[in-house]
Amino acid sequence: MKERIALFIILLGLTAFIYVFQYHVNTLWGYVLLLTFMSVYGLYSTLATIHKKRKQRKCPIKINEEYKPFVSIMIPAHNEESVIAHTVENIMALNYQNFEIIIIDDRSSDNTPNVIKNLELKYKDKVKTLIREQGAFPGKSAVLNDALPLAKGEAILVFDADATVEPDFLSKMIPCLEPEDVGAVQARKVIRNGAYNLLTKCQYNEYVLDTYLQVGRDAVKGAVELRGNGELIKRKALEDINGWNNYTITDDLDMSTRLHIKGWDVRYCPSAEVYEEGIIYLVPLFRQRRRWLEGTIRRYLEYSSEAIKSAKMSLKAKLDMIAYITQFIMPLWMILEILIRAFKALTGKGVLQNEVVSSVIIAFITAVGFFMAIRYSLRRYDNQKRIAALIQASYTAVYMLIIWFPMVLFICGKILFCKKDMNWGKTTHGLVMEEEASHQNINSIEKELQEV
Repeated sequence: MKERIALFIILLGLTAFIYVFQYHVNTLWGYVLLLTFMSVYGLYSTLATIHKKRKQRKCPIKINEEYKPFVSIMIPAHNEESVIAHTVENIMALNYQNFEIIIIDDRSSDNTPNVIKNLELKYKDKVKTLIREQGAFPGKSAVLNDALPLAKGEAILVFDADATVEPDFLSKMIPCLEPEDVGAVQARKVIRNGAYNLLTKCQYNEYVLDTYLQVGRDAVKGAVELRGNGELIKRKALEDINGWNNYTITDDLDMSTRLHIKGWDVRYCPSAEVYEEGIIYLVPLFRQRRRWLEGTIRRYLEYSSEAIKSAKMSLKAKLDMIAYITQFIMPLWMILEILIRAFKALTGKGVLQNEVVSSVIIAFITAVGFFMAIRYSLRRYDNQKRIAALIQASYTAVYMLIIWFPMVLFICGKILFCKKDMNWGKTTHGLVMEEEASHQNINSIEKELQEV
C-alpha cells in the first residue's frame, strides 16, 4: 500500500504539472532541462572516472596479499540441468584456494537435484548441496537465506546457474572488499553469446552501457548497485541488514539500497568479468526486463524516505541515488507528455501539427541522449571502432526505447491496480548450448552419411 500511495502521488503531481503548464509554458523545455541534468551528471561521473584513473597511475593501490577471506560461493538453481555442471566445473578452476561451493536446488522439476548431488560426490571437499522442498517460499532471496546457515565464509559470492568466469576472478574481486566500510563488490557482467542474433547484441551493448554507469558511480563514491550475478558480499554487512529480503523480486537492487542506508559502501570491479547467457527470444526478454524494472521502481518507492533520513548513508550516495531516480522519472515524463499532447489534439484543445512536432522532438532528444551514452560506452569499454560504435549505438538506442519506455507505464499501472506478486518470470538457460549441440549432431550425421 505504501508503494501504491507514493506512486499515485508522483504520477498525479507529474501529470498535473505537465497538463497545467502546457497552457502557460512549453513543458518541452522542462523535459530538456531534465535530460540536461542527467547529461551533466553523466559528464561529472566521466570526469571523476578519468581523475581516479590518473590518480591510480601516479599512486597505485597497494594490494594486501595477506587478505584472503574464506568465500562461500552460492549458486541457486531452478531447472538448470543443462548448465549447472558446466558452471561448477568452471568455478572449480579458480586460482583462489580459500572457497567452497554451495549449490541450492530450488524446487526443480527436472534432473537438477541428481546433477548437483553427483557434483557434490565428485567434489566432496569443495561442494555442498541443499535441496529445497516443493512447498518452500519462492524467490532467489529465500533460496539464499536458506543456504546461509550452511556457509562458512567470511564473504558470500553469488552466481547465476549459467555463470562463467576466468580463473583470476576472485583474485581481482577480493582486494576491493578489504576496506572496513566496504560491504559488497559487484563484478562486470558480460553477455557471453552477444553475436548470436540482433537481440543478444543489443543486450551485450546494454551491459556495456551499464559498465560505464557503474564505473562512474564508483568513481564519485555514489550508490553503486549489485547485479545479482557476480556479487561478493561481506558476511558482516549481510548480517547487519538481516540477509536478503524474501519479499522482493529483485534481491540485488533491494540489497544494494539497504546496504547504502546502513552506511556500507558498495564497489564496482570492472576488471573481474562474469559471463552469462543473453536471452535469444523477445517474449522472455520482456518478461525478464519487466521484473527488473518493477523491482527498481518498487525499491525506490519503498526506501527513498529511509535513504534521505539515514544518518549513516553518505551524502554522495544520496545525491547519486536521487540522480538515478530520473531514470524512471524521465520515461514517465516523456510518455505522459506525449499522451497529454495527443489528448489535447484529439479534443481540439491543441493544434495537431504543433503537438505532433513537439512529441517527435521529445522522442528524438531522448534517442540522441541514449545514442551518445551508448556510443561512448562502446568506444571506452568495448574498444569499438568509430563506425562500428556509431552503427551499434543507433540500433541499441532504439532497442532501449522499445524495451524500457512502454514498460515503465505498464509497471506503474501494475503497482497501482494489481496485487503485488512474487512472479519471477524465470529466465531459461542453456538454449544456445542445446541449439549448438543439435547443430553438431546434425553435422555429425551428415558427415556419416557422406562417408557411406
